[in-house]
Amino acid sequence: MGETWKVGVIGLGIMGRRMIEHMGRHPAFEAVAAWDPSAEACAQAARLAPGTIVGSAEAAIEAADVVYLACPPAPRKAYALAAAAQGKAVFLEKPFGVDVAESRDLAARLAAAGTPAAVNFTQAAGAALAAVLGDEGRGEDRGVDIVVTYPHWPRAWQIEADWLRFAAEGGYVREVISHFLFFSGRVLGPLSLVWAKPAYPADPALCETHIAARLENAAGVPVSVFGSVGGVQPDRQEVTVTGSKRSWRISDFYRTAVSDGGAFEPVGEEPADPRAESLRAQLDHLDRMMRGEPHRLATVEEALAVQELVEAMLAR
Repeated sequence: MGETWKVGVIGLGIMGRRMIEHMGRHPAFEAVAAWDPSAEACAQAARLAPGTIVGSAEAAIEAADVVYLACPPAPRKAYALAAAAQGKAVFLEKPFGVDVAESRDLAARLAAAGTPAAVNFTQAAGAALAAVLGDEGRGEDRGVDIVVTYPHWPRAWQIEADWLRFAAEGGYVREVISHFLFFSGRVLGPLSLVWAKPAYPADPALCETHIAARLENAAGVPVSVFGSVGGVQPDRQEVTVTGSKRSWRISDFYRTAVSDGGAFEPVGEEPADPRAESLRAQLDHLDRMMRGEPHRLATVEEALAVQELVEAMLAR
């Protein structure tokens, strides 16, 4: 087995704990230090990785080869720059940020530091995106349709991350639709926003409930976005890449189906644990990044481009 990378984890909500759990299963990584301002979050993480809780974010950075930032967007910049200043690699959760000017500055400073850095768009190293990109028989790209609907936001498993319901840093456009904009950009190339219409509740502090938007690539191929929250309905998270000869549909991030004009037919067997498979692929490519090898993780530049689109879509 090759080198094992020491990981410092800052932010021990559901994503931080989930990553600690899966790093414990991966031969290339060991979570050695973890911190969160919440004592309860630290207690939950300690049950997954005993002996890793430290007294500060600075201590977590100091102990690590790579720092995983699963905290809310606002404090990520300071932690990322502190890690880069010590020559530590950085793996950030998305969104890359919520303030575009601050994120542009962060991207420039990370580039200047030369530290390895990537953003955790979970489909980047996954089988679904690889299948679409590898399908030379889909013909000319005709467009991408993104549909996201929920009865409630945040979803039940996200409730402890209370910030997700507020417009300042949360909302499903930043948390979910951003994944599919990244996916669309990998397929179609850089995107620009043509128009967007978000809807918000009466309380100005709360995040969006509905959105419709159109984006295009340089050739004018459209990306259509529809999102809604409310009512009695199942969760729906779906991306359809339409081609002139074959189209692909990805549901819930990993369920892949193909159509040549008829009904969409599933491709391959559904993984027994799709989340584990996705995280394993991401960590495989994080290991490649750490070794200076080619990898498929989202670059800082890609993540910044997605953030710029998202914040323009959410403008009131």
